[in-house]
Amino acid sequence: MQHRSGALIVGSDVRPDTSLERLLGGKAAAKLEKAFGLSTAGELLEHYPRRYIEYGQLSSFIDLREDEHVTFIAQVLSSSERRMQRRRGILVEVIVEDIVGGRLKMAFFQGWNARRELTPGVRAMFHGKVGSYAGELTLNNPEFTVLAEEEDDAAARFGEGSAPVPLYPAKAGLTSWEIHRCVQILLDLTEVDDWPDPLPESVRTAESLPTLAEAYRMVHRPEHLEEPERGLERLRFQEAFMLQALLSRRRQHLRQAPARSRPASQQGLRASFDAQLPFAMTPGQQRCGELIAEDLAGAEPMNRLLQGEVGSGKTLVALRAMLHMADAGGQAALIAPTEVLAAQHERSLRRMLGPLCEGQRPQLRLTLLTGSMSTAERKKALLDIASGATDLVVGTHAVLGEQVHFADLGLVVIDEQHRFGVEQRNALRTRYESTPHMLVMSATPIPRSVAMTAFGDLELTVLEGLPGGRQPIETHLAQMTLGPRVIGRVWERIAEEIAQGHQVYVVCPKITQKDSAGAEDQMDRAGVDAAADASVELMGERLAEHPLLKDVRQATVHGRMDAATTEQTMRAFERGEIDLLISTTVIEVGVDVPNATVMAILDADAFGISTLHQLRGRVGRGSAQGLCLLVTRLPEGHPSLERLREVASHSDGMQLAKLDLQRRREGDILGASQAGRASSLKLLRVSRHEEEIARAAEHIRRLTEQDPDWQDHPALRETVDAWLSENERAEEFIQHG
Repeated sequence: MQHRSGALIVGSDVRPDTSLERLLGGKAAAKLEKAFGLSTAGELLEHYPRRYIEYGQLSSFIDLREDEHVTFIAQVLSSSERRMQRRRGILVEVIVEDIVGGRLKMAFFQGWNARRELTPGVRAMFHGKVGSYAGELTLNNPEFTVLAEEEDDAAARFGEGSAPVPLYPAKAGLTSWEIHRCVQILLDLTEVDDWPDPLPESVRTAESLPTLAEAYRMVHRPEHLEEPERGLERLRFQEAFMLQALLSRRRQHLRQAPARSRPASQQGLRASFDAQLPFAMTPGQQRCGELIAEDLAGAEPMNRLLQGEVGSGKTLVALRAMLHMADAGGQAALIAPTEVLAAQHERSLRRMLGPLCEGQRPQLRLTLLTGSMSTAERKKALLDIASGATDLVVGTHAVLGEQVHFADLGLVVIDEQHRFGVEQRNALRTRYESTPHMLVMSATPIPRSVAMTAFGDLELTVLEGLPGGRQPIETHLAQMTLGPRVIGRVWERIAEEIAQGHQVYVVCPKITQKDSAGAEDQMDRAGVDAAADASVELMGERLAEHPLLKDVRQATVHGRMDAATTEQTMRAFERGEIDLLISTTVIEVGVDVPNATVMAILDADAFGISTLHQLRGRVGRGSAQGLCLLVTRLPEGHPSLERLREVASHSDGMQLAKLDLQRRREGDILGASQAGRASSLKLLRVSRHEEEIARAAEHIRRLTEQDPDWQDHPALRETVDAWLSENERAEEFIQHG
């Protein structure tokens, strides 16, 4: 890749936002832009090597993966050629060896240069896309550079002596050594010491980290193999620090929004509700309630994430907050992710409130607002909301739409935060002249590092403990490949529980047999009971005919049913009129039936860890022992069985969340893949760097307390401002990682 000397700028004139075209020339800049979206000096220096090798040292083939573009050094063992049969020319086959004796065959079509240069004993650096042939990995027509033992321009490209060679992520048409050459040109032309360093000197000293310029040198031009990790450590901590700085800036902005103070009443609805509770609140519920009451009484809008285990009593905490708001003369809205859950919440709240919302003149007026309501019902609900005739509204996020007008919305409670993102929260905050207080509930345990990263606009509160009388749910793995007796015992256990007067869930991953075409045939061929085909409709038919279950009261519910039928079915199950409910995951959250004691999850391997943990939280909500059966057709040795065994072995949702985080990409955990590249996290991984995230947050907290506007830290302030201006929606950085 050539650069135009006439276009060069050098020294202190080169800044992070200087275009690569001015530094490297149009051709090189165009290739970097096309391959990785790199267009500025700062972006190129943030394209970090994926690994390092010593010059001339052989690589290992163990990390090669099909369809990846790779760069490695290997020694030629043999080279042969033959005429191609279907077209003119030669095919050169080269076998190379790695550092541990592993071998790899490569094919060069019309490989005249390969025949001449890749002779036995030669060491070379290869770059290409990994493919497969006859069940073995291979490279076809890889680019290569021979590494001569004596003077060779490769030494000038990759360093001399024992200096490590950086190997960069590369793509077709842009090799690792071309990227390396561009980076070296940039470093030669640039006084990186003059670039603003967003890490204050006090923070660098406390963390024993090198300067920004030194970190870039260690990463891109290391003198020995110990240097790159030290440089990457500094750059990784910088990402954590900048992330926390952005979150701090957002929290400052949120606190500036106007909000009405809503002091607590000692004699109102909340006090009456507390007096009629048939049980004592847990210490965790009392502590969380006090924190929320303080927030509601303050002049700044509350933005709090309430996180707790399945069944820990978050709904009770949220209801007391809504009663606090009603006592203060304001309205509250409870937002659920689906109509089914909204209707279930409304029924649950009415049951908890009891006499407070009953009769001709109830003390608390509760309104359900969903899209499936009749025109007349919806018109009345909208009028009650706008006039202030209702105190508490339950619905989906449509409740917050432009067509719904509240008389005085003071509190919004959002259930299941992962379905209600940053943009929706911000839209809610900016819509009203007086910003409503916000309480976001999460029944999915989130490791603290993820919570700090994905929900940094919210104060994290953890609800500890379970209500008195609750017992841990027993969870067992039922492997159908061990024989037909396994699934037979599942149905027997369900029948036994129903005979004792309890209720049971059977959960399926699919609604119809069409959603799983061929599954029944596959099971028949495997000699397994076909009745276990995991679709709601087929299971409904089969269990209605099952000798042990045909006489029990059964019903089905799933997301394609109309809202009225779904509500009818759920009400009947809650009243105890249905013994066996066959459903999809529509019952995952918000369903509270204390008499339900057993759940069988069919094809449990189709669900993720958090969903399985949520599902089993629907049983054991009364005083009786809860049981969850994870039914799977997977054979022994299948990797997904380990996931199911983890769920069976751990009742602690936080432990499961950490195990899940280690298995999955952070993008999956944080919500979605990154849209665009300018603000993605490159080095920070929340599954591995929780300590760095926590330390960075503490540094930002102390720094902001001492200097709220960062006047003494202009580089930090300028870097954050630049990030915000480049990213008009900077929350994507935080939400998507």
